[in-house]
Amino acid sequence: MQPAYYDNLGEIQKKYWSMLDDAVTNRGSPFRIPVFMCAHQDEIDGRIVVLRKSDRTNNLLQFHTDLRSSKVDILKKNNKASLLFYDKEEKIQLRVKAICEINNQNSITEESWKKTQHISRRCYLTDSAPGTISNNPTSGMISQLENFDYTMKQSEDGYKNFTVIKCKIKSVEWLYLAAKGHRRAKFDFENNKEMWLVP
Repeated sequence: MQPAYYDNLGEIQKKYWSMLDDAVTNRGSPFRIPVFMCAHQDEIDGRIVVLRKSDRTNNLLQFHTDLRSSKVDILKKNNKASLLFYDKEEKIQLRVKAICEINNQNSITEESWKKTQHISRRCYLTDSAPGTISNNPTSGMISQLENFDYTMKQSEDGYKNFTVIKCKIKSVEWLYLAAKGHRRAKFDFENNKEMWLVP
């Protein structure tokens, strides 16, 4: 029996938004860790990020990063990016094109920082920027931080580096793999169009 979204564009949107919403809180969701890709001239870069917010009403996705990371520098030059999601069990792939907004030390980061757990805040407390060359294998953290021997108050020092990347979705391309025949569709939010594609 084929799922409701097999031949229905409206059901497809319901399905992928439910998967994105679930991924924000469900650590086991494959959609929780999409590949984020950005590029400037010949500098093309991709990495795994953690989905932190899904907002269907405003067509937004969000993740956190360090202000000093290379992707922030790339996004300052070119704010267009893509996110790639894949769920092996559901056999669903999403290719999301977005315009990215860098948020640092503003109301958006304040709201997210308050929800960021003590254990996660240490990522923003390193002295050196992510990607800095090191003579030895390192986490970049002093041993005190590696052992979680720091207070919530001390963790506030990381706020200056804590950055929220807000991704305004331009389009979503959906692919569902099925033995009966794959299904592919595109949702173009900039031009308010939706269409079927040949898989």
